Amino acid sequence: MAAGTTSTGDGPAASTGRQDPPANKLLYLRPSYWDERFEEEQHYEWFKDYSHFRHLVLKHIKPTDKVLEVGAGSSRLSEDMYRDDIQHITCTDLSKVAVERMRERFVGLPGMVAAEADMLNLPFDNESFDVVIEKGAMDVFFVDSGDPWNPQPEAANRVRAMLAEAHRVLTPTGVFITIAFGQPHFRRPFFEAEGLTWSMKYETFGDSFHYFVYSLVKGTKDPSKSTSLQNAVLPNAVDMEHENMDSEDYLLKSGLSDEED
Repeated sequence: MAAGTTSTGDGPAASTGRQDPPANKLLYLRPSYWDERFEEEQHYEWFKDYSHFRHLVLKHIKPTDKVLEVGAGSSRLSEDMYRDDIQHITCTDLSKVAVERMRERFVGLPGMVAAEADMLNLPFDNESFDVVIEKGAMDVFFVDSGDPWNPQPEAANRVRAMLAEAHRVLTPTGVFITIAFGQPHFRRPFFEAEGLTWSMKYETFGDSFHYFVYSLVKGTKDPSKSTSLQNAVLPNAVDMEHENMDSEDYLLKSGLSDEED
């Protein structure tokens, strides 16, 4: 198994063999970019490693739960959860290269399954997982969103499709856990959209910069509540200190390098 260096505090996330961040963050939307990247990259953790938010995730997962991770990439999130006795995990990515690497790492780990899957069109039956979890995958869909209060239709449609699929494969009381940069006032209109029966709760981790762990429990939404980008309340801006963030995390969060080459 490839091993990364463990981060502490708010320093860079763990990584081994990671490529430099792309010159153009729109490359994140191209499947070919990820295949090429994972040929070289053995391990990289977006938004800190598991040790920073373990306590926030474990409160929502039981050892007997069937867990689906989407957009896993080269992260070790599923393996870290496995070591916490969560031993029925299906770990997916759209990249064939990433999935091949997972299968190599999962040898000798009964209950760990790697599968190639598009999170916008998951190849799983309805109500087949107790937990769906992702870290950073949804944020990638926002790289070309433009105005966060009025996202471009293409970006909004990708996010809606991802949420609809997570909702579909969850059991009636299942939970979707998303670990993200995106702030609650921007995510709430998507999370509480019509047709989704969960309600949004979140906690934060990090010191000088906060990341969000959202927990969306299916079947808990008040049907009288509705949220839209138009009626959301604008909060104070978040202070984003580049020097305290991993350079690639900052690229994904910021509006840098938006133009095509």
